[in-house]
Amino acid sequence: MSNTIVEVEDLTMAYQEQPVLWDIDVKIMKGSRTAIIGPNGAGKSTLIKGILELEKPLSGRVSIMGTNFDAIKNKVAYIPQASEVNWDFPTTVEDVVLMGRYVHLGWIKRPRKIDYEKTHQALKEIGIYEYKDRQISQLSGGQRQRVFIARAIAQEAEIYFMDEPLAGVDKRTEKIFIDFVKRIQQKGHTSIVVHHDLNTIKQYFDHVIILNKRLIAAGPTEEVFVHDNLVKANMTWGGEI
Repeated sequence: MSNTIVEVEDLTMAYQEQPVLWDIDVKIMKGSRTAIIGPNGAGKSTLIKGILELEKPLSGRVSIMGTNFDAIKNKVAYIPQASEVNWDFPTTVEDVVLMGRYVHLGWIKRPRKIDYEKTHQALKEIGIYEYKDRQISQLSGGQRQRVFIARAIAQEAEIYFMDEPLAGVDKRTEKIFIDFVKRIQQKGHTSIVVHHDLNTIKQYFDHVIILNKRLIAAGPTEEVFVHDNLVKANMTWGGEI
C-alpha cells in the first residue's frame, strides 16, 4: 500500500494565461509534516490552491487520498493567508470556529450540540475560549491565526493545508501551532505548510518541497534542505545546514 496521500502530476498553474508554476510532479507522504518553501513569487500558495481546486490549473492532475478533492473535502482543512481573510466581517470567534463543523452537517446546516461541544473544545485547546464572543476584528494577529487553527481542529480533518500560518505571529502562537502540528502527526494525520523562516525548517518539519516556479527538490528534510538546492531556488540564508 502506498504511503502517498497527495500526488501532483504535471501541474501547471497560470494567472491571466501566464504560467506561474510549471510541470510540478511531487508526492506528499501520509503522516508527514511537510514545508513548502521558496523565494517570493515562487508559486508556494499557488501550489496549495491548485491542489485544493481553489484555482483551476492549465494542465495536470491532482490526487488526494487516491481520489479527487470533491470526494474527500470533509477530510481536508485549509488555513488561508491572513491577508486573504476579511477581518472586518461582522462575526464572532465562535462562529468562525463553528464553520469547521459544517462539513459534518449534511444538507440541514443547523449546528447540533456535538458541533458546539467540538467548537468549544477546540477553542480551549488553542487557548482562546475566553474570546469566543468577541468579534474577529478585535483580535491581535496571533489570536486571529489561533482562530483558524481552532477551526481546523473542530473540523477533525486528516489533511491540513496551511498558507504561511506563522507569518507575523507571536512566540506563544508559534508554539501553539507547532504543538498542534506534532499532535496531529501522532494521530497519523498530515500537514502541508507554506513556511518562510528557514531557521526553523529542521526543527518543525520532516519533509520539504522547494519551489521556484518549478520543482527544485522534494523529500525528507535531511536530504532535501541542503545548500545546493537553496542556491538552485535562488534562496539566501545565513544559517547552518
